[in-house]
Amino acid sequence: MAVSSSHHAVLFPYMSKGHTIPLLQFARLLLRHRRIVSVDDEEPTISVTVFTTPKNQPFVSNFLSDVASSIKVISLPFPENIAGIPPGVESTDMLPSISLYVPFTRATKSLQPFFEAELKNLEKVSFMVSDGFLWWTSESAAKFEIPRLAFYGMNSYASAMCSAISVHELFTKPESVKSDTEPVTVPDFPWICVKKCEFDPVLTEPDQSDPAFELLIDHLMSTKKSRGVIVNSFYELESTFVDYRLRDNDEPKPWCVGPLCLVNPPKPESDKPDWIHWLDRKLEERCPVMYVAFGTQAEISNEQLKEIALGLEDSKVNFLWVTRKDLEEVTGGLGFEKRVKEHGMIVRDWVDQWEILSHKSVKGFLSHCGWNSAQESICAGVPLLAWPMMAEQPLNAKLVVEELKIGVRIETEDVSVKGFVTREELSRKVKQLMEGEMGKTTMKNVKEYAKMAKKAMAQGTGSSWKSLDSLLEELCKSREPDGVNKLSSSDA
Repeated sequence: MAVSSSHHAVLFPYMSKGHTIPLLQFARLLLRHRRIVSVDDEEPTISVTVFTTPKNQPFVSNFLSDVASSIKVISLPFPENIAGIPPGVESTDMLPSISLYVPFTRATKSLQPFFEAELKNLEKVSFMVSDGFLWWTSESAAKFEIPRLAFYGMNSYASAMCSAISVHELFTKPESVKSDTEPVTVPDFPWICVKKCEFDPVLTEPDQSDPAFELLIDHLMSTKKSRGVIVNSFYELESTFVDYRLRDNDEPKPWCVGPLCLVNPPKPESDKPDWIHWLDRKLEERCPVMYVAFGTQAEISNEQLKEIALGLEDSKVNFLWVTRKDLEEVTGGLGFEKRVKEHGMIVRDWVDQWEILSHKSVKGFLSHCGWNSAQESICAGVPLLAWPMMAEQPLNAKLVVEELKIGVRIETEDVSVKGFVTREELSRKVKQLMEGEMGKTTMKNVKEYAKMAKKAMAQGTGSSWKSLDSLLEELCKSREPDGVNKLSSSDA
């Protein structure tokens, strides 16, 4: 059966930088991808529409400025007067506390009627990719009979661990371990031990009346109704765990289409910020640099920030630290920035993290191990100093340190995830990664994975490229692009 050469994808990211960026990169990948199905000699094309909100639109439009003529961006009005959330906050990085995540996410459902009104007037949609946190979009997709794919921004390792502890009730049985830090063997992966503290309490201590648990159930139920899950990873990186997910016929199929950071366009040479000039100087001086960043969601106490500052100073390594905090205030006005100015640079602006990690002077990354950050580090060939703080970050750190062996783990005083890290521990591990034998081993390993990542994304031959080929063929072969979207008869 012949398939038209024109298809239309709708993307709807969750209002958080860590969720938005990979889906915008996926938009670029779709535009780059031209092998949907061969129709005579005509080259297939894909048009893309991205949905967002007014306060997030400038970031989205700026991020996609290189492909602005090929992507339509539609803003939907974000609700006002959400209990506990200041007016005008439309993204999680602006929340006073990440504990407000549940009411913020619940509030996104008020976007649904506006979303559906726009869908009704769009050119026929071939498929939709929406964030799993926007659970209600699956209802909209069903109304318009649009195939929907979910996106969570997680890797297959973390998903497999969450699934395994749930299936085997490792932490929820009455006889389960009582200590949050006691190692427990995962039956499906007997070489792996996990701790209760490495998982969100909503998974290990489920309270069915808790709003967070109710929201999780909504996410999972909407994902089950989806045609698949987009995974920002590549098969060769975590094949054992991808295969584990593929064997579960009760769950939507995972499609590995990454690493999506590899579709980022190169930065113009003439457009260099101060920190890149600083890294250039360090490269000339042959001084390896550690990049330090903990994402936009981490809530780090001033006491802990002071310990990080003093640990980095004690280590004597060159470092570039991106933080929104005033470190002079945090360290008690003791002249920290002045003392480290020759070997340390503090940046308080929004940075292009991929540009920094790709710089030849950067030889280590002290990171919270959010998946975007970890994968960018892998693709840039930079080993990680893993300091997970929340969500699935502890699982990402386990993948990085124990499975891939491309990083070193920071340990807290009480070996829990949220414990305190001393300046001595930080300084010791920084030097171990940047100067020790462990650093040489992790550097060698990560360089190999960086090669694999580029190979996975190779046009026509890479595993991720072929995966996207198969996905697009499956989604698009039955969708005719003519006309507009119509409500299904049951919803008319």
